[in-house]
Amino acid sequence: MSKTSHFIFSLRPAGSFPSRLQSTMSTKPALAYNDAEKGTLDVRSPQLADLAKSEKKAADIDVFAVQSLKKDAPVTPSNVAKPPPTPKPAKKRAPLWVLWVIWYNSYRRFFTVIFIVNWIGIGFTIAGKWPYAAAYPGALVVGNLNVAVLVRNEIFGRCLYWFVNTFFAKWTPLWFRLACTSTLQHLGGIHSGCAISGVAWIVVMVVRQYKTKYMNDSILAFGTVTTVMLFITICAGLPWVRNTHHNVFERNHRFFGWTALIMTWVHTIVTNAYDIGDGTFDRIGLHVVQQQAFWYNLGMSVFIVLPWICTRHAKVDIELPSPKVAVLRFERGMQQGLLARISRSAVKEYHAFGIISEGTHAKYHYLICGVQGDFTKSLVNDPPRRIWTRELKFAGVSNTSTLYKRGIRICTGTGLGAALSTCIQSPYWYLIWIGSDQEKTFGPTISGLIHRHVGPERLLLWDSKTRGGRPPTMKILKEVYDSWQAEVVFITSNYIGNSEIQQGCKEAGIPAFGTLWDF
Repeated sequence: MSKTSHFIFSLRPAGSFPSRLQSTMSTKPALAYNDAEKGTLDVRSPQLADLAKSEKKAADIDVFAVQSLKKDAPVTPSNVAKPPPTPKPAKKRAPLWVLWVIWYNSYRRFFTVIFIVNWIGIGFTIAGKWPYAAAYPGALVVGNLNVAVLVRNEIFGRCLYWFVNTFFAKWTPLWFRLACTSTLQHLGGIHSGCAISGVAWIVVMVVRQYKTKYMNDSILAFGTVTTVMLFITICAGLPWVRNTHHNVFERNHRFFGWTALIMTWVHTIVTNAYDIGDGTFDRIGLHVVQQQAFWYNLGMSVFIVLPWICTRHAKVDIELPSPKVAVLRFERGMQQGLLARISRSAVKEYHAFGIISEGTHAKYHYLICGVQGDFTKSLVNDPPRRIWTRELKFAGVSNTSTLYKRGIRICTGTGLGAALSTCIQSPYWYLIWIGSDQEKTFGPTISGLIHRHVGPERLLLWDSKTRGGRPPTMKILKEVYDSWQAEVVFITSNYIGNSEIQQGCKEAGIPAFGTLWDF
């Protein structure tokens, strides 16, 4: 790519962050959510000139004659001729093998292995062929639940990312580093597999207790209530609930989960304290503490409580560059590849956003919040001075960017929030941002960060408003992948954009990791 290209999209440096609340919102009523808030903004760059040289058909990629513009003249739709509209080519359906490989990813492979292993164990237990499961069913219940909670623990996750990034960066074979990224990104498969298996084991345990002639009624009651609480917790975390009713998911998954934890403690204690021989609870104390289930419960409780210790009511400054976006500024710099959870309440629904920061030495870090739901709308209509957040941030797939020698970060709209830090903090990562009227939509703070830290030789911006439509994404991506000599591509986009790019990359043999929706 040419290092002397001039950008169609002019980024002006940001001076100081605006006052606590700076709004340039129009007085006109806002329309329904558009591309900016859906994460489907579109972008352009004259670096596409290299592409144009290798492509003969102007209908494929039209590049503006940027060099003909006067020096320092503002680039706007009024002084740049729009290319003639071109008919959209029919979408090519990805081969079945590509769809299968993307669908049956590491998440589902983890889930499959854990689910099958546990159900084989349940089969042997029901058939009376596994004495250990018959003697210690509670250990298998809370053992599975313990692992399910552990892999979702932010501290454990940060430790795993640190270990992999520290010991395997750059020198190991590419296939191994890709496997590390895939494993870390899809730990949710272990979480889901162990959680469902834990509920299956407690059903087996409670049924066996019901069949025991001399079992105390209180044990049966606590076992039934615990099973119901765990079942509701799992239902609240199903993809349909999580993706379409986020607040319902957050509240029910969390509060029923906490209730299930308490009931699991009660059921574990009363089950192990009860002596079937004489029908009394005379084994409480040392006997209970010596059981495996007791220590699994203790570990699970610690893993659940630890992240909440890091919760703080932090000071926040909010910039409103447009009705579509709120930019939140917090004190303290951050390493790249992290995400922050924020909430109006200390314990209710939390929302995750990618963190933008110039590094751990920086004074601030930023979040880009697309205005689309009740929570983000409240940031505009009633901007808070303080907001609840966890000081210990959790790692996302971009955190593994240090594993690779060179890479590409492609994003659309507000997906820039999860991508920009990687390109700011590493000169070996190329940024492709697809959006619409970015400087006006996202404001001077974000524009300034890009202007100061991402050079033109590794930056491609596509403004769909000026360019008159979406870019030929895969054509651009393949060209940049080859010229930049990248090893991997990270994608942050909406569901459709993510699927299209992942399918194109898989078919082209380009290693790529996209946005993950819990399945």
